[in-house]
Amino acid sequence: MLHEAGYRQRKDSRELVLTDPENNVEFFYLRPRDIAVYVGEGTLDVGITGRDLLLDSGANAEEILQLGFGESTFRYAAKPGTARSVQDFAGKRVATSYAGLVAKHLADKGVNAEVIRLDGAVETAIRLGVADVIADVVSTGTTLRQAGLELVDEPILHSEAVLIRRVGAGSVPGLEQLVRRLQGVLVARRYVMMDYDVRVEMVEEACKLTPGFESPTVSPLHREGWVAVRAMVLRKDAQRIMDDLWELGARAILVTDIHACRL
Repeated sequence: MLHEAGYRQRKDSRELVLTDPENNVEFFYLRPRDIAVYVGEGTLDVGITGRDLLLDSGANAEEILQLGFGESTFRYAAKPGTARSVQDFAGKRVATSYAGLVAKHLADKGVNAEVIRLDGAVETAIRLGVADVIADVVSTGTTLRQAGLELVDEPILHSEAVLIRRVGAGSVPGLEQLVRRLQGVLVARRYVMMDYDVRVEMVEEACKLTPGFESPTVSPLHREGWVAVRAMVLRKDAQRIMDDLWELGARAILVTDIHACRL
């Protein structure tokens, strides 16, 4: 994303510090779990990490932009039939790699349970007798089922990669530009540009299908009675919209990628 946003990025994963003089930015490549701590202490102006890691760290930092990747769900799991809700964890041992996050969640629910911090494979903790319940990041749930566990209650947290800064920090040179650029990348990934020709009398109906951001661009064609329309549409809806436009009589329907934008 940073490369797409016009920033220089490392080519060697062993490179831990990189300077981008053209954009007046210095990049540090750190363990995701440590990033929130550095930002919260003011050592770094801004960072990219997971929402789960940010909240677990307890750092004095806050998210300022969702980045749309690294999505995951944080949930409890236990042996089948041993618990139906978080309230059933009272007096039990809960193993997790996110002790701060889980301890807060249990406290918010009024549940008194022992939280055991583990750095390894959490899903084996119950089989090894270390814990009665685990709390871990879940994608499909396949790994938990293979370990003989089932999900319990609602998700603790929905996480993804986020841009963060220190709470109460003053103005940071270049930060607004960074946010605008990343927002532009997010929009470019979600949207495509759609062009098509349609008869004048069908323009209003066609524009209902492709309203764009503010409004579509409509230009007259040399062929009398026809116009060209251009609008941004959601990438995931592009094929359906093309079908609907074709049924409406639109022709020469083209879809192109957007590499960068500012809205």
